[in-house]
Amino acid sequence: MKTLLKTEEAAEFALSIILFSKLPFSWWLYPALFLLPDLSMIGYLINDRVGALTYNLFHHKALAVLTGVTGLFFHNDYLMLAGILLFGHSSMDRMMGYGLKYSKGFKYTHLGEVGHQKTLTAGDQ
Repeated sequence: MKTLLKTEEAAEFALSIILFSKLPFSWWLYPALFLLPDLSMIGYLINDRVGALTYNLFHHKALAVLTGVTGLFFHNDYLMLAGILLFGHSSMDRMMGYGLKYSKGFKYTHLGEVGHQKTLTAGDQ
């Protein structure tokens, strides 16, 4: 993945930490709940199509933003927490090269094939 995209995802991850710090929760809650969205991979136990659907639902930044904004609108700290966690987790995943999944298998993502990194040339960065 290109350096610019990784930098953008890192900035979004940092934003999620900053937003979390504005909520009235203990600092340890963010890392404790951070991997919770990965439970969505349980759909892969059924098949690749269901797995991609459940994974993408909980790793889609639009859902994260919608959840957080809904919490903001209704003054619900728990919804804001959920939105911030989903957003931060998705940003971290994408920074590491794990994108939204295609239904043909877990390793096929919108960022390319997981584990398949081409050598970048000077023009790619």
